[in-house]
Amino acid sequence: MGIYLNPNNDNFAEITSNETDIDKTMMISALNKIMKVNNKYVCVSRPRRFGKTIASNMLSAYFSKGGDSREPFAPYKISHDTSFESNLNKLNVIKIDVNSEFKNERDKENLLNNFQNKIVSEFIEQFMKD
Repeated sequence: MGIYLNPNNDNFAEITSNETDIDKTMMISALNKIMKVNNKYVCVSRPRRFGKTIASNMLSAYFSKGGDSREPFAPYKISHDTSFESNLNKLNVIKIDVNSEFKNERDKENLLNNFQNKIVSEFIEQFMKD
């Protein structure tokens, strides 16, 4: 779908094509368990250089309505978990890589305005369709 709103699973598929990938998909099972309780916010923190981008790509691919992720998750433990189907591609996801945004923006003074305009455009395109 969009770059920020409901991204597809391409980033996750690209990362998992690497032979050195370690299965961390059971993090999804833990999140599925706590999503039904009153916790509205979850912080998935990791030390520097310990896979924050990989974790965010995995979570985005699983939850996002941006594409069918059954096939990319098929080889992983989560695909056999009883909670696998519960939230698979069923939620609107906003994924923002702030570091990349900063690196790629030429006009640093208008970074926030430009970034906000891009996100608002995606929301309008997605939710304001006829």
